Amino acid sequence: MNTDKILAEAIAKDYAPKKSSKIVALKKLDAKAKRPATIFTYTWGIIATLVFGTGMCMAMEQISGGIVLGIIIGIIGMIGCGVNYPIYKKILENGKKKYAFEIVELAKEISEEQ
Repeated sequence: MNTDKILAEAIAKDYAPKKSSKIVALKKLDAKAKRPATIFTYTWGIIATLVFGTGMCMAMEQISGGIVLGIIIGIIGMIGCGVNYPIYKKILENGKKKYAFEIVELAKEISEEQ
């Protein structure tokens, strides 16, 4: 067994041009359908959590602004966190509808080949 030959082939394989397969294309389409929902959810969740935390800091008088205003801002943050998942589901559903035909057709082609 020639280990130098095996090592050389492994290194050359990393630099060789990659063939695009249908599975890779299917995974990319799936990610493309889900990406907008994921980006929105993380962004919205972080902002809503920061609003909630700011309101709680104000309510505990760590930040000036008043207890009542702090509670109101905290409730707004809680509502933002609460609606995050339903909004995510709606955006994800729209993304899946947008790419459904392409994904299903590509999946059929892959399954017919095997």
